[in-house]
Amino acid sequence: MTRRTVIRRGGLATAGLLAGLAIAHTLRQIGARVMWPAERDEYREENFALIDEDEPGMVLADDGVSLATRTFGDDSAEFTVVFVHGFCNSMESFHFQRRDLARQWGSRIRMVFFDLRGHGRSGAPSTDSCTVAQLGRDLATVIRECAPNGPVVLVGHSLGGMAVLAAAAQFPELFATRVRAVGLLSTAAAEVTATGISQLIRHPAVDGFRLAVRAAPTLVQFSRSASKQVVTPILHVSSFHGAVSPTLSRFTTMMIDRTPVGTIEKFLKAIELHDESAAVPVLSELPVLILGGAHDMVIPFRNSHELAAELPGSELVRVRAAAHMPHLQFPEVSAAALDRLLARAGIIDSPGEEAVGG
Repeated sequence: MTRRTVIRRGGLATAGLLAGLAIAHTLRQIGARVMWPAERDEYREENFALIDEDEPGMVLADDGVSLATRTFGDDSAEFTVVFVHGFCNSMESFHFQRRDLARQWGSRIRMVFFDLRGHGRSGAPSTDSCTVAQLGRDLATVIRECAPNGPVVLVGHSLGGMAVLAAAAQFPELFATRVRAVGLLSTAAAEVTATGISQLIRHPAVDGFRLAVRAAPTLVQFSRSASKQVVTPILHVSSFHGAVSPTLSRFTTMMIDRTPVGTIEKFLKAIELHDESAAVPVLSELPVLILGGAHDMVIPFRNSHELAAELPGSELVRVRAAAHMPHLQFPEVSAAALDRLLARAGIIDSPGEEAVGG
């Protein structure tokens, strides 16, 4: 590569970042309205570090990448729920599910949480390994190492839901013998390129972001402007709909902002290209929950509707007032839906009380 080529690419990258700043400014204007402080901050005293109290662990993926885990409960539990978080999130995004399910089921339940590769406390992956298929293999490894016995329920949000689908497509025998039910939150099996975040990440400004990471990584890492000012504002704005607790908003924003810039760049194409349609026949034999927010801009609810049409035995829940993070904004709705899923799987005798609101 000649010096002129490097200079030209650096210039294009800078131009892309500058364009991204304009988009980010608009998104922040929107975000200021969407995340307007609620009159009452019900989570002011909430312990959002609850998962840190659980048993820490580390699992090595098949390519050697370390996957950080946390486990609640022990081997005497009747069933295990494995949670798989979304893009630019971490295992802490399931805070309310960890809190509420532990209160409700106590020693009967075991819960396993882990950070996807490149996220949270997990190791940095190579670019080539940042695929949805690899995330499916990572999930299978976590199940093998952290939940080797007994019935398993899988709950995946957004990119984590895609990972669950990828695992089903690659390991149908695991789903036939161990997995008893699946919860898919704000996710899609395929064709994300035509909707939601994929429309946004195909914008020339985000192409400039990708180029900036490759052509001028030192500049990008120094200012983190690419991730903070191009991609993460999209996720900030689309996390919630309407007024939310300022504490919850800060918790979510900080979780998104902690995602390394390299991880964001590496996974953008994977989200754009993924197609886990092969998982549908595998899941057709299982109780499935499909839950999404009516105001989701990242993965619009029509993706959930289409997935439910492919799985006629599934329960479809449309959370009317939610965006991309219904399990954080309306945990009571998610808890009630998970109770019904466990009951349909025969893991519990009857569902908990119906949640109201949302």
